[in-house]
Amino acid sequence: MEISLEKIQPYKEADLIYHADTCSSLTDAIIRKKIESNSLGRFTYPGKRLCEDTLGLNSIGYWDADSPQDWGLDWHRNEGIEFQFLASGSMPFSKEEKEMVLTPNHLAIIRPWEEHRVGNPNIGMGKFFWIIIDLGVRRPHEEWVWPDWISLTEKDLSRLTTILRQNAKTTWKTDNKIRDCFKNIQNTIDSYENGSNASKLRVLINYLLVLMLELLDTDDVVLNEALTDSSRSVAYFLKELDLDLVNDWTIKSMSKSAGVGVTRLTHHCKQLTNLTPMKYLFIRRLEMAKKMMKEEHDFNISEIAYKCGFSSSQYFSTIFKKYEKCTPKEYQVKYLFSQHN
Repeated sequence: MEISLEKIQPYKEADLIYHADTCSSLTDAIIRKKIESNSLGRFTYPGKRLCEDTLGLNSIGYWDADSPQDWGLDWHRNEGIEFQFLASGSMPFSKEEKEMVLTPNHLAIIRPWEEHRVGNPNIGMGKFFWIIIDLGVRRPHEEWVWPDWISLTEKDLSRLTTILRQNAKTTWKTDNKIRDCFKNIQNTIDSYENGSNASKLRVLINYLLVLMLELLDTDDVVLNEALTDSSRSVAYFLKELDLDLVNDWTIKSMSKSAGVGVTRLTHHCKQLTNLTPMKYLFIRRLEMAKKMMKEEHDFNISEIAYKCGFSSSQYFSTIFKKYEKCTPKEYQVKYLFSQHN
């Protein structure tokens, strides 16, 4: 496999959650000859460079692991929808809070907002494929825009999109037609040089989408329009916000990251938390500070304030006293006293 990061242009402006992955653990495993692998990518994805004839396709590839592994792809989100397929072996896989094991001929579908990992923590032995296509969305409520070289009829593409958006199911058992399609994709990747085989790659991906529509469009598929509601996008944002409280958030930057307007963000935030977005941020920062004051005894009050996203220790003390009815120092002393008695 060619591992090249040369001439990679930075991915279009994105927030800290959605970005082209470097797949550093995969790259390291290839260098250490733990697995055989080949891939095509753009931006920071490893592999041979994809040409402009397949814009929207950000990464496509496979690995083949025939011995126990000591690595995995940790929790992350992609900037596009990802299709994963296991041709042989078994593969530990987790999406959000659900853990599972992929078995041969299983297809996994991961939407851009869904946090996932491959391995628990290490991957299993097997041949594993992936395809990542950017649809111009980062949140559940946003409308999908497929690359212009996707040639399904308007009706078929609309139906496929609806099923993928309004059904939360992750894994599907496939047939040999999809397995053979991925085998042909492997051959195309292996012989790809400087944009050669771009037409064949496009045809194979279109054919795969047709096969997926046949697989997904069955009577037992239950669609739920609520999965595309903007309230769900705000709920995802609030969950991510808890992991990035130190960022210099404003109401505008929060609404941009959530993918909704300020009014809609405020409405959904109050419905979900009974707080405005900025007040929710203050409360979560206070909770973080209280936790640090209990556990991080090496930091003084000023250091804790900055580490929790407050602009100054004085402002932190004012806000803290307003909500806790005591100063940060008094709170810390009170807690330490209770621990020794």
